[in-house]
Amino acid sequence: MSGSDERRAYTVVGGGAIGGTLAFHLARAGHPVVIVDADPAHVSAIQERGLTLRRPDGDERVEVPAFVPDDAPPELGRVLLAVKAQATEPVLQWLEPRLARDGFVVSLQNGLNEALIASFVGAGRTVGAFVNLFADVAEPGVVRDGGLGALVVGEPDGRITGRVEEVVADLQAWGPAKATANVEGYLWSKLGFGAMLTTTALADAPMADLIDRHRPLMYAIAAEVFAVAGARTLEPFDQFDPAAYQPGATGREAATDRLVAWLRTQPKDRSGIWRDIAVRHRPVEVHHHYGPVLEEAAHLGVGVPLLSAMLKRLAEIEAGTPMSEDHLTELERHL
Repeated sequence: MSGSDERRAYTVVGGGAIGGTLAFHLARAGHPVVIVDADPAHVSAIQERGLTLRRPDGDERVEVPAFVPDDAPPELGRVLLAVKAQATEPVLQWLEPRLARDGFVVSLQNGLNEALIASFVGAGRTVGAFVNLFADVAEPGVVRDGGLGALVVGEPDGRITGRVEEVVADLQAWGPAKATANVEGYLWSKLGFGAMLTTTALADAPMADLIDRHRPLMYAIAAEVFAVAGARTLEPFDQFDPAAYQPGATGREAATDRLVAWLRTQPKDRSGIWRDIAVRHRPVEVHHHYGPVLEEAAHLGVGVPLLSAMLKRLAEIEAGTPMSEDHLTELERHL
């Protein structure tokens, strides 16, 4: 497409780490982009100074219209949904009456949110996605780039449709996005990897170091998640190979060597979960991510004692218990 008037328009709902990063690149490529975010300070900063992407070699800024929900445009077409998992339902209550009949929602979130989205806007207007971006909001209006990660888009029913291909083509403005016929497989792989990253948030230390020092714990907690995933085909991404962490698998040490080495190349050395607790002092979203996992585990009769114990400790840290590597050591006593 040659002219900016031919570029597809997007509304990014949730202009934080993921949404802000993608909005920046889409806008810079000439797409009409609107950000809707519930944080008035973030919205005001974008309105006044533009959206800034911060990299080690300096800042870059683009102009992007930004609104709090009450002031947003009355009709939305292509929506990139990038809010925290716990905000999904209230946001959908706001979004559903505004979504155009031919519009759709792409879930650029962690967790398993597609069924909830479809319950509000219909399966025909729901698109699945998997994203693994190491970015964060440095200050209002400023997103710190955490380097390239994986981003895949696909219909929840396994099709690769024209709209999926269009979204993927547009997201090349960011990086190596691709279409997939198995978005569910990526989401469940991320839940295994995410359980490891969530465990690192129990301590104030780099993710890579904690995974490296507590390998048996990481193996066991990922294996619990993948036991619940059952016969689903799990997809590898970045330097995470889920096949190495399934119950009874081999090759874990070599896979973890690669994973830890890759994590050490990332500008962001602590998880978003750690940042939510230690820096932003706000509730984490992982309890919403793993709620469906715990429910399915109970339904299947699959034991997930380490995952449950880890989430309980995380809730205690949210309530004020100090972060400490001792939490990981104590969890290891149950191996």
